[in-house]
This record gives sequence, structure tokens and C-alpha cells, in this order.
Amino acid sequence: MHKNLNVHDSLLSMVGCTPLIRLKNITQDFQGEFLAKYEAQNPGLSSKDRIAHYIIEKAEENGDLKPGDTIIETTSGNTGFSIAMVAAIKGYKCILAVSSKSSQDKISLLKTMGADVTVCPSNVAPEDPRSYYEVAKRIHRETPGSIYINQYFNDLNIDAHYLTTGPEIWAQTEGEITHLVACSGTGGTISGTARFLKEKNPNIRILGIDAFGSVIQKYHETGKLHKSEIYPYKIEGLGKNLIPTATDFESIDKFTKVNDEDSAYMARDIARAEGMFVGYTSGAVMQGVKQLAQKGEFDAKSKVVVIFPDHGSRYMSKVFSDDWMKAQGFTNYPGLEEDETPVKSLDNQQITNIHN
Repeated sequence: MHKNLNVHDSLLSMVGCTPLIRLKNITQDFQGEFLAKYEAQNPGLSSKDRIAHYIIEKAEENGDLKPGDTIIETTSGNTGFSIAMVAAIKGYKCILAVSSKSSQDKISLLKTMGADVTVCPSNVAPEDPRSYYEVAKRIHRETPGSIYINQYFNDLNIDAHYLTTGPEIWAQTEGEITHLVACSGTGGTISGTARFLKEKNPNIRILGIDAFGSVIQKYHETGKLHKSEIYPYKIEGLGKNLIPTATDFESIDKFTKVNDEDSAYMARDIARAEGMFVGYTSGAVMQGVKQLAQKGEFDAKSKVVVIFPDHGSRYMSKVFSDDWMKAQGFTNYPGLEEDETPVKSLDNQQITNIHN
């Protein structure tokens, strides 16, 4: 069938080739041009489709994954959904160890896609047998015919973005990109994209966004794991309490930390200012851009690409829930004040149709 008819054999051929969207309103006070890499346009609504598709196909090519086998992974939600999607299309079983930090929306989606989900406490050490890292390893050991994706320590995570995200951004900006700003969780997205872009132009600035409560920024600065940096925080898929080998620290020029509250407000601001319904980590990366702009990182000649990793629908029970925001004390935002005007109900009112 002719390609112009836009007919696909499966969703997998739709992974990647996401657009750059020019940001206009939310960046109007910043110097430079800002473009959002809109990863929510992937079929699974996040950048994690790229690694799930690539790593699983590599496992098939290498003979590590055979019909009827089981795919196991640790996830804060998005990677799990992408793996479950690919597994469903290809006919594999899927078992996921999920952080308790993940929104209920994400957990429900994983189950809907047919995944077997185990929710593990987020505020325990990585080596604790209850952590989602250790739970996934145990399930892998106990499950014959299984593979463990292990995204935090899998170089294929980096390769997936080196082969796709990096080349896409280079082509879309016609080689004029001056800065890349991206969140760092596993580190695969920023590292793979950075490696490709730095090969094209070593002067491109690679700016990572980390969370307060994470060890990533401090490790980048000192080369040492500082456990004193670790404390609980709310943002999913950003930062870490360990050092992932899927993060290529040498390709990253600088890290900036953001907090939970500002990132939550920014996610809402993006929706209102740009009409883009994106997730908590997109709010975090945009908050990082704001902080960097305020410190003079960009000038009038800057062409900045900002990676928005996922869609806002994954966070309806969190940052887009007024009740959740108030429960966190995040009330310094229009509509979240204590004396909020109640929503009018039409339940008991007569509705009249008027015809011209």
C-alpha cells in the first residue's frame, strides 16, 4: 500500500520522528529561540517508546527473547507502559516492578495493557530487597524464559537516543541548535542525544535537569555519591538515589536542580500558555529553563531545544488534581487558593435549546 496513505502495520512504526514545537508565550521573557521536542506524540505518549522498541528488538535479534518469553523491568511508569505496549503487540508477557511514587493513573494504565504490576516502596535504599530494583531482579531470577531490561544500567538505552532523538533534533534545527535541555532520570535520553549532537558540534551546551533530593548533580560535580543529598521528593522520572551507568556524565556540561512545587506550577503554566498538555517532568525541565535563563545562560542568538518527555494525561491524579496539589501545600497558583469560587452545578436547572 502506498506510504502516503499513512497506513501502518502496527504502532511500532510510529515511534520517533516527533515534532519540534516553537514555544512563544511561556518563554517571552527569555532571550533566544526555544523549541520543545514533543515526545507525547509517540504512540505510547512518551519518549520511553524509543528505548522499549529498540531494546526489545535488539533482544530478539540476539536470540535473548523468544516467542512466549517474559519481559521484566523496573519503572516509574512510562517505560513500563512502553514495554507493555511493545509486549502486547509482539505477544510477550510483561512483569513490572513499579515505584510507589508513580501516579495511580500510570499504574492503572500498566494493568490495562496486560502487565503484571508489583508496587514497591520508593523511599528505600536501592539495595533494599523491597526496592523496585531488587524486586525486578528477584522476579527475573525466578522466571524462566525472561529478560530484564534494566534501563538504568543498559547501554542500549543510550544507543536508542543516539540513533533517533539526536539525529532528529540535528536535522530539525538544520544544525543550528546551541543548547539542549533535558531531564535526567536513567540518563538515556540526555546522554544518547548529547553524544550525537556533540559529535556534530562540540560547542553545543548540554544542560541536565535534576531534582532536589537526587544525587545526580552532585555526582557530576564531584565524581562521588553523596548520600546526604538523598531525601524524598515528588517528581516522577527525574533524578535518582543511585548513579545509573546509562548516564554519560562526560557528555553533559551542567546540571540544574528544580523543586517539586515550582515544577508542578510550570506543568500547569505550559498548558495554559502554550496549549500543550504535558507531564510533571516537562514542567520540571521548563522550570529548569526558566532558572537557567534568569542566570544568563542564553542570549539572543541561542536556539534551545527542550525535551518534553510525556503527556499530561499520566498525571491527572497528581499535578493536574487540585486536591493533590492542595494536599502537598502547593496552593500559590490561580484557582488553588483556600477561598476558591465553587463550580456551579446544572444538575437541577432546566436547560432550554434555542434554535435560530
